[in-house]
Amino acid sequence: MARIVGVDIPNDKRVVVSLTYIYGVGLSTAKKVLKAANVSEDTRVKNLTDDELTRIRTEVAKFKIEGDLRRDTTNDIKRLLDIGCYRGQRHRRGLPVRGQNTRNNARTRKGPRKTVTNKKK
Repeated sequence: MARIVGVDIPNDKRVVVSLTYIYGVGLSTAKKVLKAANVSEDTRVKNLTDDELTRIRTEVAKFKIEGDLRRDTTNDIKRLLDIGCYRGQRHRRGLPVRGQNTRNNARTRKGPRKTVTNKKK
């Protein structure tokens, strides 16, 4: 497996798809990187030359990815929690942050249902 920015990318897949295994690199970013590195999107990772790999590595290094991006994201969330804004309160309570409806859905964010039993009188 080829190693780019500390991430092993799969050998048997196309380069454009393999680059998306890096946190912070999506399909559009992968296409930009390959265009700037002058590498075809259709080539497989196992068929890349060392020169092409180094060009891809230098292009990927220009973006904020992996550890730096994760750290920035967690710091942004901590900042929202510290200032106590509405979005920070939603993060603290584990509810949807971006205005979604919580009456019916939001199970991904709220977790499994907590059943409330009826008390007998």
